[in-house]
Amino acid sequence: MQALLDFTTGISVVLILMVLVSIRRQHIRVEYSVTWFGAALTLLLLSRSPGAVSKLAGALNISDPPLALVSIAGCLFLLVLFRLSVILSNLKDANIALAQRVAILEYHLSAHEEETARS
Repeated sequence: MQALLDFTTGISVVLILMVLVSIRRQHIRVEYSVTWFGAALTLLLLSRSPGAVSKLAGALNISDPPLALVSIAGCLFLLVLFRLSVILSNLKDANIALAQRVAILEYHLSAHEEETARS
């Protein structure tokens, strides 16, 4: 179990560093990085406290604590991916609305230019 906890700690630290570097280089916005930080910190805290993992395994009726840790990590990242899917859907809708507004403005502009050219 200790090897899995050490591996999970390493993955958590790498994820935190990746998010920090991405924020610094402006590859990810701060409001989106909060979710990744939350997941990475939760995973880091769980991987550094084997007693908490054992208690969670007991509460979830999972006989093997490492399996409980992997299950919790999977659920955390599913929540992160769901949140990002919602954000992506909202951005797509906003992009479509913006493209429609630009098309309407271009139509009005060309109509105004034609009207001005006739006068």
